[in-house]
Amino acid sequence: MKQTTWLNPKYQRTAILGMALFCIALIVHEIFGAHGYLALRRERKDFDSLQQKIQQLQQENQRLESQIKALKSDPKAIEKLAREQMGLARPGEIIFTLPDKHNQADPPPKTANDNPPK
Repeated sequence: MKQTTWLNPKYQRTAILGMALFCIALIVHEIFGAHGYLALRRERKDFDSLQQKIQQLQQENQRLESQIKALKSDPKAIEKLAREQMGLARPGEIIFTLPDKHNQADPPPKTANDNPPK
């Protein structure tokens, strides 16, 4: 009696090799594909950083809302802001301002070559 083609060891090895290659291709696709494991990790990292940024912005919004409320109702807050940002003073007060060290650059010392000949 003649063996069927699937019972032939040569065909069995070819079928097993084909299935193994197919499984390896699926695994590689699941890891490196567009929606694979690495893409999922990258998206999760982006999501976490965006969540952190949202929290920071919400805290800043709360701080600004409380500052707005204080500026609408608290005269001391208005006075403090006017003094700090606009340099305003009460009548009879004198404001002294010192130049910033970072903005004022010392001129280079003059040398004998800097004086024009007469």
